[in-house]
Amino acid sequence: MNRFRVSKFRHTEARPPRRESWISEIRAGTAPSCRNHIKSSCSLIAFNSDRPGVLGIVPLQGQGEDKRRVAHLGCHSDLVTDLDFSPFDDFLLATGSADRTVKLWRLPGPGQALPSAPGVVLGPEDLPVEVLQFHPTSDGILSWQPMGTWCRAPSGAEMEP
Repeated sequence: MNRFRVSKFRHTEARPPRRESWISEIRAGTAPSCRNHIKSSCSLIAFNSDRPGVLGIVPLQGQGEDKRRVAHLGCHSDLVTDLDFSPFDDFLLATGSADRTVKLWRLPGPGQALPSAPGVVLGPEDLPVEVLQFHPTSDGILSWQPMGTWCRAPSGAEMEP
């Protein structure tokens, strides 16, 4: 009897999806930051575009050509260093930037225009915001860290729109 089990995945291979289901015309930017510059909720994908301070927003589900269209959200005056979707709300996006601010955005559903102004602006901080993240198990808690300092979590009064 053999001591080791043979893996049931030994003869599998990755198959890319058909070209019709690809999301094309994405112009992603490179950023001098250590964070991951693409995030997804259950409804949207957000990523750093090739323009500083601008995010690309793509819906996960779309009909025909709508899926391929990238909407651009001009959210900061400088490079977006980090972004995160709320785990409790698929359309609540937080962005941190080298312009020393943290902004909360209420993104619309499919087929609606992106907002022109954020719901909440927090800051300016003393240093550029490098890292931000929503709490994974508690609704409404966002923490961020300016470059080289301790993490900060705002009070509930600061987060109210």
